[in-house]
Amino acid sequence: MATTAYIGASSMAAAVFGPRLPTTNKCSRCSARPSPPPCSIAPSFSTSFKYFSEARRLSLHQVRASSSEETPSSVEVGEVFSDLKEKWDALENKSTVLLYGGGAIVAVWLSSTVVGAINSVPLLPKILELVGLGYTGWFVYRYLLFKSSRKELASDIETLKKKIAGSE
Repeated sequence: MATTAYIGASSMAAAVFGPRLPTTNKCSRCSARPSPPPCSIAPSFSTSFKYFSEARRLSLHQVRASSSEETPSSVEVGEVFSDLKEKWDALENKSTVLLYGGGAIVAVWLSSTVVGAINSVPLLPKILELVGLGYTGWFVYRYLLFKSSRKELASDIETLKKKIAGSE
């Protein structure tokens, strides 16, 4: 009876864990199972796909030939540089322009650094995304949902345009 129980237990273990394979000097990643056959595509599908891709390629590469003399919008590089040189020579405060340009470059670099640092904090980007969604919802409710509030927004924008233009 004890041997029957042992045989039953070992066969159940073999059924659960699989049969024992003989150990060899192979690597641990090797398997005794045969490799699956390579996937193949049916000929009708590959043929139709080939025709579809050729038709799409032909439609994407339709080109209209024209010469540079026909297009008045083409600008030569020399003209651009000469225009820039004229504008640069017309400036009185060149140091101010250079200072503002350098300041703009430093500001872009600094803001990129700050955004990268904020993005590296695990929960902060998601919190800021929720704040942005909340503000967007409030803005839509406050200014865009009702006709009277849309008119108010339009008048505020016109007032701001007049302040910027200096006509007010």
